[in-house]
Amino acid sequence: MKPSDIIASIGVIILLIAFLLNLYKRIPAESRLYTGLNFIGAATCGFASFMISFYPFVVLESIWAAFALFSFYKCSTGNIGNNK
Repeated sequence: MKPSDIIASIGVIILLIAFLLNLYKRIPAESRLYTGLNFIGAATCGFASFMISFYPFVVLESIWAAFALFSFYKCSTGNIGNNK
């Protein structure tokens, strides 16, 4: 297994954990934990995609990570949801 495969797998696992925790109502989508996991997972997947020069996915994951980071900031300042 190549390093890019390992990094991508870690990113996907992080994204799936966030998705499942939200799906089963363990964490709300407006929480810092959920948005933080989304940011870390998307950034990790984006980096792995960059490593293999798969640029369409780099763009997708970069946008995903940017929105997750923006949401994380909004959660931190209390502008969305009630989970501070």
